[in-house]
Amino acid sequence: MNRIIAFSVFCTLLFIIACFTEQSSGELPIIGHREIVNKDTIYHTIPDFIMMNQDSMIVTNSTFENKIYVADFFFTFCTVICPKVKANMLRIYEEFEDDDRLVLISHTVAPKYDTIPALKRYADKINIDSKKWHLVRGEKETTYQLADDYFIVAKEDPTAPGGYDHSGKIMLIDTKRQVRSFAEGTEDKEVDRLIKDIYKLLNSEFGKGH
Repeated sequence: MNRIIAFSVFCTLLFIIACFTEQSSGELPIIGHREIVNKDTIYHTIPDFIMMNQDSMIVTNSTFENKIYVADFFFTFCTVICPKVKANMLRIYEEFEDDDRLVLISHTVAPKYDTIPALKRYADKINIDSKKWHLVRGEKETTYQLADDYFIVAKEDPTAPGGYDHSGKIMLIDTKRQVRSFAEGTEDKEVDRLIKDIYKLLNSEFGKGH
């Protein structure tokens, strides 16, 4: 969980950094640790993964090649934060539904119960197209490690409602797998800002007027 702890500290500085970055270049900051290798700056990136979505299709990093995407973690029977986060993910889905440059992905933290049929029922319930929004499941430990790379808490917790504890953050990832922005998915105003950041990243990655 070291990345998550570091990320929590980083959050207190993010908006200051973002303000200076926005004023100087109009671009979003690159979030996460970085290191210098042979005078080159190496940024934190989302690692390779293999998951399966609600339509039994394999989803990997190549699914998002030349695209930006937003990601969150959930489980279908969550009754606490997930309904609010999914409502805001739906806002993003509908805002960019006709823009092929953006894709959404939601990782279940409860693959034992969230089978492919369960994910399909959930997708049908919220009326989404799997070409645009992937609800995916993978091995539990792989999923939890991936959450760490997104700076998100995800774990089994018998004391938590539904038996799982996870963050409600929505993360914005660029075409290089770098984390560029985030929002608390339960907060409408934060998601409003994230939507603006998505437009900003689209302009940065693909050019204005694309």
